[in-house]
Amino acid sequence: MDFTSRPLPLQDNGFSMVPIVPPGTSLEVIDNLKEDLRKWKMRVEDAQRVKADLISSKSRAEAEYDRAEKQLTELKEQEKQRKDRITNCEQELLLLKQENTELKKEIEKLKEDLKEHSSQDNPLEIKKKVAEMQLKFTHLKEMKDDGADVDMDTHCIFGVATKTPFRLNQSQALLTFEDEEVAQKLTKMSKHYVNLDNRTANVTVKPFELDMGFQFELHITVSGKKINVSDIPELPIPEEWMRDKLELYFYKTEQAEGGGEIEKVTYNKGSGTGVITFLKPGASYNFVRCTKYPFCAEEKWFTISVSPHFDFHLRNFQPHCRVSKKTILLKGVPEVEEDEESVQDMIEIHFQKPSNGGGEIEKIKYISRGAAYVCFEEDTGNASSEITGDS
Repeated sequence: MDFTSRPLPLQDNGFSMVPIVPPGTSLEVIDNLKEDLRKWKMRVEDAQRVKADLISSKSRAEAEYDRAEKQLTELKEQEKQRKDRITNCEQELLLLKQENTELKKEIEKLKEDLKEHSSQDNPLEIKKKVAEMQLKFTHLKEMKDDGADVDMDTHCIFGVATKTPFRLNQSQALLTFEDEEVAQKLTKMSKHYVNLDNRTANVTVKPFELDMGFQFELHITVSGKKINVSDIPELPIPEEWMRDKLELYFYKTEQAEGGGEIEKVTYNKGSGTGVITFLKPGASYNFVRCTKYPFCAEEKWFTISVSPHFDFHLRNFQPHCRVSKKTILLKGVPEVEEDEESVQDMIEIHFQKPSNGGGEIEKIKYISRGAAYVCFEEDTGNASSEITGDS
């Protein structure tokens, strides 16, 4: 026998192993042991299957973990991109707001420029504030009968000429001459040397340019059929009922030398006003003598006001903007020790002398300090001045 070779299993050598059973062991014990062995084998197999399932689950869990980690990385990248987009949008929004602010400023400036030059841009539309003034009544307008009802309206025409203010600044003077030729001659000479308090002053004569002024006719028609009603009480009734009450009231006043048959009634509940239109021309004249009337509604007495109904029309509107023919502007009068009135007298004396090219002066105004506003009113093509005060 070769003892150096690898030992072979006994079964391969023709032997079989028989478990050694202790003497005295019964077959029942042997069967129980075999059954236990079989159960343990099954448990080992189950454990191996569980182990295989766990290994498989671990592999799947690791794959899921890798996939979830990859998704998380992608989500983080998307979140970063989203934040970057938000930051960019906020910056763009800030820039847009700044541009919007600049555009608003530019729009406001353009609106001011448009408002300033609107009269020049559109010669058919002129907007100008007109100060309060006294209207000059010119005549009554006679209406021709065209075959219809007799016209009982009163038509009045007022002539209006606006005064154009001019700011007279320090060391300036305005002189208005009786003869426009004198003013024109002095303007052409331009430079003048005036003796002021033993001092010769070099002054400049400039043509006096008037700003835009207006003259127009205001046509007013006092209706012979309509009257205005105000102070109408506000009552918790429909407007139609109030119109009916007004119509009934002014119809009944015919018995007291008033109204008569009504053609139309308009009523504004919000303002408490209305317009009564009579059918008979001249019916409104009966309400001229009294302006307050008692009015009964809902078993209560109120006092309503009645006034004539007017229609206004602007006609023969004529803007004018020209150089004054009789007035000159004197600039560069130096300050002297004499008071303002004395300097004004010296200027007037100088420009009244024919030897200096002057003539008779209608009005003169000199300002040594501060400023004054002078109003010019268009009168037959020439300007006349009126001093309105210092400022």
